[in-house]
Amino acid sequence: MIPKLKVTFVLLISIFAFLVFILIASMIKGQWIAQFDHTLISFIQGLESPGLTSIMKSFTFIGSTLMVIIIAFAAILFLYFVLHHRLELIFFLVVVIGTAIANSMLKHYFVRQRPDLHRLIEVTGYSFPSGHSMASFALYASLAFLLWRHISTRVGRTIVIMLCIIMILSIGISRIYLGVHYPSDVVGGYFASGFCFALAVWLFQWYKEYRAYSKQK
Repeated sequence: MIPKLKVTFVLLISIFAFLVFILIASMIKGQWIAQFDHTLISFIQGLESPGLTSIMKSFTFIGSTLMVIIIAFAAILFLYFVLHHRLELIFFLVVVIGTAIANSMLKHYFVRQRPDLHRLIEVTGYSFPSGHSMASFALYASLAFLLWRHISTRVGRTIVIMLCIIMILSIGISRIYLGVHYPSDVVGGYFASGFCFALAVWLFQWYKEYRAYSKQK
Protein backbone atom coordinates (compact mmCIF):
# COMPACT_ATOMS: atom_id res chain seq x y z
CA MET A 1 0.00 0.00 0.00
CA ILE A 2 1.47 3.39 -1.00
CA PRO A 3 2.03 5.98 1.76
CA LYS A 4 -0.89 8.21 0.78
CA LEU A 5 -3.33 5.32 1.06
CA LYS A 6 -1.93 4.47 4.50
CA VAL A 7 -2.49 8.02 5.66
CA THR A 8 -6.02 8.06 4.28
CA PHE A 9 -6.82 4.75 5.98
CA VAL A 10 -5.61 6.04 9.36
CA LEU A 11 -7.68 9.20 8.93
CA LEU A 12 -10.75 7.08 8.20
CA ILE A 13 -10.11 5.09 11.38
CA SER A 14 -10.00 8.31 13.42
CA ILE A 15 -13.27 9.50 11.87
CA PHE A 16 -14.89 6.11 12.54
CA ALA A 17 -13.74 6.18 16.18
CA PHE A 18 -15.11 9.69 16.57
CA LEU A 19 -18.50 8.76 15.12
CA VAL A 20 -18.78 5.65 17.31
CA PHE A 21 -17.94 7.71 20.39
CA ILE A 22 -20.61 10.26 19.46
CA LEU A 23 -23.12 7.43 19.02
CA ILE A 24 -22.30 5.95 22.45
CA ALA A 25 -22.35 9.38 24.09
CA SER A 26 -25.78 10.14 22.62
CA MET A 27 -27.17 6.88 24.04
CA ILE A 28 -25.73 6.79 27.57
CA LYS A 29 -29.11 7.70 29.07
CA GLY A 30 -31.02 5.32 26.83
CA GLN A 31 -32.53 1.94 27.60
CA TRP A 32 -30.30 0.00 25.22
CA ILE A 33 -27.10 1.23 26.87
CA ALA A 34 -28.60 0.60 30.31
CA GLN A 35 -29.31 -3.00 29.34
CA PHE A 36 -25.84 -3.38 27.82
CA ASP A 37 -24.23 -2.04 31.00
CA HIS A 38 -26.35 -4.18 33.30
CA THR A 39 -25.61 -7.37 31.35
CA LEU A 40 -21.84 -6.87 31.30
CA ILE A 41 -21.66 -5.70 34.91
CA SER A 42 -23.58 -8.77 36.05
CA PHE A 43 -21.30 -11.08 34.10
CA ILE A 44 -17.98 -9.49 35.10
CA GLN A 45 -18.85 -8.94 38.76
CA GLY A 46 -20.30 -12.44 38.87
CA LEU A 47 -16.72 -13.70 38.56
CA GLU A 48 -15.74 -12.03 41.83
CA SER A 49 -13.23 -13.83 44.05
CA PRO A 50 -10.52 -12.63 46.47
CA GLY A 51 -7.73 -13.57 44.08
CA LEU A 52 -9.34 -11.93 41.07
CA THR A 53 -10.08 -8.81 43.09
CA SER A 54 -6.39 -8.47 43.93
CA ILE A 55 -5.48 -8.84 40.25
CA MET A 56 -8.05 -6.26 39.18
CA LYS A 57 -6.87 -3.80 41.82
CA SER A 58 -3.35 -4.25 40.46
CA PHE A 59 -4.45 -3.45 36.91
CA THR A 60 -6.40 -0.43 38.13
CA PHE A 61 -3.27 0.79 39.92
CA ILE A 62 -1.21 0.32 36.75
CA GLY A 63 -3.78 2.47 34.93
CA SER A 64 -3.76 5.18 37.61
CA THR A 65 -2.49 8.69 36.92
CA LEU A 66 0.66 8.08 38.97
CA MET A 67 1.64 4.95 37.06
CA VAL A 68 0.77 6.46 33.68
CA ILE A 69 3.09 9.38 34.48
CA ILE A 70 5.89 7.03 35.59
CA ILE A 71 5.61 4.80 32.50
CA ALA A 72 5.28 7.80 30.20
CA PHE A 73 8.35 9.42 31.77
CA ALA A 74 10.36 6.22 31.25
CA ALA A 75 9.22 6.13 27.61
CA ILE A 76 10.22 9.78 27.16
CA LEU A 77 13.71 9.07 28.47
CA PHE A 78 14.02 6.05 26.18
CA LEU A 79 12.85 7.96 23.11
CA TYR A 80 15.12 10.92 23.76
CA PHE A 81 18.33 9.43 25.14
CA VAL A 82 18.35 5.95 23.56
CA LEU A 83 16.58 6.29 20.22
CA HIS A 84 17.29 10.04 19.84
CA HIS A 85 13.94 10.51 18.12
CA ARG A 86 12.58 13.94 18.95
CA LEU A 87 9.70 13.78 16.49
CA GLU A 88 8.46 10.53 18.02
CA LEU A 89 8.84 12.08 21.46
CA ILE A 90 6.61 14.98 20.42
CA PHE A 91 4.07 12.53 19.01
CA PHE A 92 4.04 10.59 22.28
CA LEU A 93 3.60 13.71 24.41
CA VAL A 94 0.81 15.05 22.20
CA VAL A 95 -1.17 11.80 22.39
CA VAL A 96 -0.77 11.23 26.15
CA ILE A 97 -1.27 14.84 27.27
CA GLY A 98 -3.93 15.59 24.66
CA THR A 99 -5.94 12.54 25.68
CA ALA A 100 -5.77 13.54 29.36
CA ILE A 101 -7.07 17.03 28.56
CA ALA A 102 -9.80 15.61 26.34
CA ASN A 103 -10.91 13.22 29.08
CA SER A 104 -11.20 16.00 31.65
CA MET A 105 -13.25 18.14 29.26
CA LEU A 106 -15.55 15.27 28.30
CA LYS A 107 -16.16 14.24 31.92
CA HIS A 108 -17.23 17.77 32.85
CA TYR A 109 -19.41 18.01 29.75
CA PHE A 110 -21.35 14.78 30.26
CA VAL A 111 -21.34 14.86 34.10
CA ARG A 112 -22.33 11.19 34.37
CA GLN A 113 -22.43 9.82 37.90
CA ARG A 114 -20.57 6.61 38.67
CA PRO A 115 -22.44 3.32 39.23
CA ASP A 116 -23.32 2.56 42.85
CA LEU A 117 -24.41 -1.07 42.59
CA HIS A 118 -21.42 -2.93 44.01
CA ARG A 119 -18.21 -0.98 44.52
CA LEU A 120 -15.06 -2.71 45.67
CA ILE A 121 -13.09 0.54 45.84
CA GLU A 122 -14.09 4.17 46.34
CA VAL A 123 -13.22 6.85 43.83
CA THR A 124 -14.38 10.38 43.07
CA GLY A 125 -15.13 12.26 39.87
CA TYR A 126 -17.46 11.72 36.97
CA SER A 127 -17.86 8.47 35.09
CA PHE A 128 -18.05 9.04 31.34
CA PRO A 129 -15.75 8.45 29.59
CA SER A 130 -13.42 6.33 31.71
CA GLY A 131 -10.14 8.14 32.41
CA HIS A 132 -8.29 4.88 33.03
CA SER A 133 -9.49 3.51 29.68
CA MET A 134 -8.55 6.63 27.75
CA ALA A 135 -5.15 6.97 29.41
CA SER A 136 -4.25 3.29 29.00
CA PHE A 137 -5.29 3.29 25.35
CA ALA A 138 -3.29 6.45 24.62
CA LEU A 139 -0.22 5.18 26.49
CA TYR A 140 -0.04 1.60 25.27
CA ALA A 141 -1.27 2.24 21.72
CA SER A 142 1.41 4.93 21.35
CA LEU A 143 4.08 2.63 22.77
CA ALA A 144 3.00 -0.17 20.44
CA PHE A 145 3.07 2.17 17.45
CA LEU A 146 6.51 3.57 18.26
CA LEU A 147 8.14 0.29 19.31
CA TRP A 148 6.67 -1.57 16.33
CA ARG A 149 8.57 0.77 14.05
CA HIS A 150 11.90 -0.28 15.58
CA ILE A 151 11.40 -4.04 15.90
CA SER A 152 12.58 -5.96 12.85
CA THR A 153 11.02 -9.38 13.54
CA ARG A 154 7.38 -10.31 13.11
CA VAL A 155 7.41 -12.26 16.38
CA GLY A 156 8.74 -9.26 18.29
CA ARG A 157 6.12 -6.96 16.79
CA THR A 158 3.35 -9.42 17.57
CA ILE A 159 4.46 -9.75 21.19
CA VAL A 160 4.55 -5.98 21.68
CA ILE A 161 1.11 -5.50 20.15
CA MET A 162 -0.43 -8.36 22.13
CA LEU A 163 1.02 -7.12 25.43
CA CYS A 164 -0.31 -3.63 24.82
CA ILE A 165 -3.76 -4.96 23.90
CA ILE A 166 -3.82 -7.09 27.05
CA MET A 167 -2.90 -4.08 29.21
CA ILE A 168 -5.55 -1.85 27.62
CA LEU A 169 -8.34 -4.42 27.96
CA SER A 170 -7.34 -5.54 31.46
CA ILE A 171 -7.28 -2.00 32.83
CA GLY A 172 -10.69 -1.27 31.32
CA ILE A 173 -12.23 -4.50 32.60
CA SER A 174 -10.80 -3.86 36.07
CA ARG A 175 -12.81 -0.64 36.29
CA ILE A 176 -16.03 -2.53 35.57
CA TYR A 177 -15.13 -5.36 37.94
CA LEU A 178 -14.39 -2.95 40.78
CA GLY A 179 -17.72 -1.21 40.26
CA VAL A 180 -16.44 2.28 39.49
CA HIS A 181 -17.39 2.45 35.80
CA TYR A 182 -20.17 1.36 33.51
CA PRO A 183 -19.04 -0.75 30.53
CA SER A 184 -20.21 2.08 28.25
CA ASP A 185 -17.78 4.38 30.09
CA VAL A 186 -14.94 2.03 29.21
CA VAL A 187 -15.97 1.43 25.60
CA GLY A 188 -16.64 5.13 25.11
CA GLY A 189 -13.20 5.89 26.54
CA TYR A 190 -11.55 3.49 24.13
CA PHE A 191 -13.18 5.11 21.10
CA ALA A 192 -12.53 8.66 22.33
CA SER A 193 -8.87 7.85 22.88
CA GLY A 194 -8.77 5.90 19.64
CA PHE A 195 -9.88 9.02 17.80
CA CYS A 196 -7.12 11.11 19.43
CA PHE A 197 -4.50 8.44 18.75
CA ALA A 198 -5.44 7.78 15.12
CA LEU A 199 -5.63 11.49 14.36
CA ALA A 200 -2.18 11.98 15.88
CA VAL A 201 -0.79 9.07 13.83
CA TRP A 202 -2.25 10.59 10.66
CA LEU A 203 -0.67 13.98 11.42
CA PHE A 204 2.62 12.27 12.32
CA GLN A 205 2.73 10.35 9.05
CA TRP A 206 1.68 13.40 7.04
CA TYR A 207 4.41 15.51 8.59
CA LYS A 208 7.07 12.87 7.94
CA GLU A 209 6.01 12.63 4.28
CA TYR A 210 5.93 16.41 3.99
CA ARG A 211 9.43 16.72 5.50
CA ALA A 212 10.81 13.99 3.21
CA TYR A 213 9.24 15.72 0.19
CA SER A 214 10.73 19.05 1.25
CA LYS A 215 14.23 17.55 1.48
CA GLN A 216 13.94 16.13 -2.05
CA LYS A 217 13.12 19.51 -3.59
